[in-house]
Amino acid sequence: MGCTFSGLNALYDSTNVGGDVWINENRFKIVRQLGEGGFAYVYLVKEAIPDSSAAPAAGLANKVKDPSHLSDDGTYAMKKVLIQSNERLELVREEIRVSSLFNHQNLLPLLDHAIISVKPTQQGSWNHEAYLLFPVHLDGTLLDNSKAMSAKNELFSTSDVLQIFRQVCAGLQHMHSLEPPYAHNDVKPGNVLITRRKGESPLAILMDFGSARPARKQIRSRSEALQLQEWASEHCAAPFRAPELWDCPSHADIDERTDIWSLGCTLYAIMYGVSPFEYALGESGGSLQLAIANAQIKWPTGPKPQYPEALHQFVTWMLQPQATVRPCIDDIIYHVDKLISKFIEISYRDSVKGERAFNQ
Repeated sequence: MGCTFSGLNALYDSTNVGGDVWINENRFKIVRQLGEGGFAYVYLVKEAIPDSSAAPAAGLANKVKDPSHLSDDGTYAMKKVLIQSNERLELVREEIRVSSLFNHQNLLPLLDHAIISVKPTQQGSWNHEAYLLFPVHLDGTLLDNSKAMSAKNELFSTSDVLQIFRQVCAGLQHMHSLEPPYAHNDVKPGNVLITRRKGESPLAILMDFGSARPARKQIRSRSEALQLQEWASEHCAAPFRAPELWDCPSHADIDERTDIWSLGCTLYAIMYGVSPFEYALGESGGSLQLAIANAQIKWPTGPKPQYPEALHQFVTWMLQPQATVRPCIDDIIYHVDKLISKFIEISYRDSVKGERAFNQ
């Protein structure tokens, strides 16, 4: 778990731009704040490279297992978490432990971490702060990009939709293939980082494993069902939450197909910017839970479809209220690869036709 440096309580005033923060034996300078939420803050930091007289083991490069995760310019994202209870401390430690299980190009790697003790705010109360270091992706999340594109009345191309979705699936497949399988439990556009690449589809990386847990649970009582529902209400975003996590039967076998439901919602959101069920929040007397329970998807209407019907059918296939008939991640990847091949072929044929028409 995290190293405790009780003597570094202030961490050189690390919350201020220009301040320094130590994560174990490596020092980073705060460049600017990137975001915040709840009791967590995310900063852009730059590694303070040790001078040549430093010990050979100094520097992040000697600690990170995969050199591809190292930044060319020494910049990283640092998440600072304020911890005010033992329960929260254990949750952060669990997030660190779970993050260390994964090693995939479409899952955000945890490069380093430290948990420190800080001065008590009241007599007899000790708090902690956690510092988690990640590669930085300054183009923001899929949610950020969708909002920016919506403001300009832009949409992702069909090719980009499929390529982004395929990458999210690949990261999820890695989690689901572990023994035991792990569910992410909070797949949504806000947890997908995007890096735009010239001449290529964007790079997509699934992040935030604070809700990830072993996927398979046996529910055998009403009490266990209610406990799962309560946990899900705190850890799984409502518009992307599977029906069985809203109203869990007293006898049920929960598995990684809860993520498949969220994945279907996320594919819809890559296309249209929102979950397929958020419309219920804006309707008089509308119920998000009821819309989800009945899989009442509303598709945008217009004279010309914005995306092929095959993509709509793909979403519907994943959004089946009964988890037992939902596809698994391997099925989804097989079919998304077929769709990618199909639309690449269509795109090629269209480009050839256009070239011929131009030359005539």
